[in-house]
Amino acid sequence: MQAKARVTLVQAEGEAKIVQAKAASEANKIIGESLKGNEAYLRYVWTKGLQEGCGERIYIPTEAGLPILEAGQAGK
Repeated sequence: MQAKARVTLVQAEGEAKIVQAKAASEANKIIGESLKGNEAYLRYVWTKGLQEGCGERIYIPTEAGLPILEAGQAGK
């Protein structure tokens, strides 16, 4: 009887994980779609992250307008 109850419990936990994974997947799709074509918001979030982060960062604009992220790794 205990073995059967354990199997039922494990199956229920497995099904709960599947439901959670599907919900997370759907949330990611919604977030991803909402960020498409929203460059101003993404730039705001990136700038805010730079302001709140620890350490020193230097922004070097490039032709593509993207920062050089690996510059801090020089000399290691």
